[in-house]
Amino acid sequence: MDRAAWDARYREKDLLWTAEPNRFLVEVASGLEPGVALDLAGGEGRNAVWLAERGWRVTVLDWSKVALDKGRTLAAARGVAADVTFMETDLLDWQPAKASADLVIVVYLQVPSPHREGVWRNAAAAVRTGGRLIVIGHDSSNLTEGYGGPQDSVVLYTADEVSAVLAGSLIVERSERVERPVEGEDGMHVALDNVTVAFRP
Repeated sequence: MDRAAWDARYREKDLLWTAEPNRFLVEVASGLEPGVALDLAGGEGRNAVWLAERGWRVTVLDWSKVALDKGRTLAAARGVAADVTFMETDLLDWQPAKASADLVIVVYLQVPSPHREGVWRNAAAAVRTGGRLIVIGHDSSNLTEGYGGPQDSVVLYTADEVSAVLAGSLIVERSERVERPVEGEDGMHVALDNVTVAFRP
């Protein structure tokens, strides 16, 4: 999907996803000392707002102006507008300030390889000493074994793929496939995601 298609999709409802943060981000980031964070492909800002409520100063980068405007509205409604900056950016062209963030998150950026690998490398470069990178995605196995999510294998990947890209620059602390319960119209299902957490010593 191109930028215009994403803008159109974000216009479909008040919040395309939800105002609640990703469960795996909460699991990993809850115990971290707040600092400066980058939320890449952050969309409507649900994860950034959650981080800001816990003391983080967050910059959201996304290429959908519609999503970013909705994120600004959400941040204002939750009282953290001063702590979240929203920037319209194509991540395929983005070059980070080196070692500029204590936390970088990439949640459900489902683009083909090598585009996603370039984003992961840039994300890793932005992590400063003592900081972490968290990558969460729809797992390749979800296509045949899980529920929902993108139905194009080209944009799916595994935790091992993330780890292989990050291993040269960060220490990988966690890399695994995880189960995410999803409630559908016909009951509960299980989606298969992956979570990778890497650290710069």
